[in-house]
Amino acid sequence: MILGEGTEGALITELVFWVIALSTVVSAIAVVQIRDLFRASLFLIVTLLGVAGLFILLRAEFLAGVQLMVYVGAISVLIIFAILMTRDLEEGSTSHSFRIPVALVSLILMGVSIYAISNTEWNIIGSETLNPDQMNQAAHVFTNGIPTLAKLLLRDFVLAFEVVSVLLLAAVLGSLALVRGR
Repeated sequence: MILGEGTEGALITELVFWVIALSTVVSAIAVVQIRDLFRASLFLIVTLLGVAGLFILLRAEFLAGVQLMVYVGAISVLIIFAILMTRDLEEGSTSHSFRIPVALVSLILMGVSIYAISNTEWNIIGSETLNPDQMNQAAHVFTNGIPTLAKLLLRDFVLAFEVVSVLLLAAVLGSLALVRGR
């Protein structure tokens, strides 16, 4: 059985989506609410894995792979390493008096985001709003996603790709300099 064919595939795909989405949201809330930094970082890993799973459901395999390698692999290990190297881990950070303003700003941003998403006219593949040329371009991008992305990164946007790599190298060297100074 191929996912996405028939009502059984749609039901399985929708069920998998809701399981991944619910676990991602619950673990993201746990990251913010848990006072133990080590456990919060473990919930952050679960959140990042859930985002990678959502990328897979969106058929963005390249983004899922980057999410797994960069965020789940490198960044999560770096965060756990930094937590284990700090002293007074059990103390945690002190509470502040900005909980209510932060909650209000978050609710306002969430409302603006929901308003923007619901009032945007999305061009959906297969709809009448796309002309045949746009449909062919979209079909080509979705069938050859990784080679097309590689061609864009290494031919058309090579300067931006190199700038990002130099920026990441500078960030690594800066963090090493900060750690070595101690």
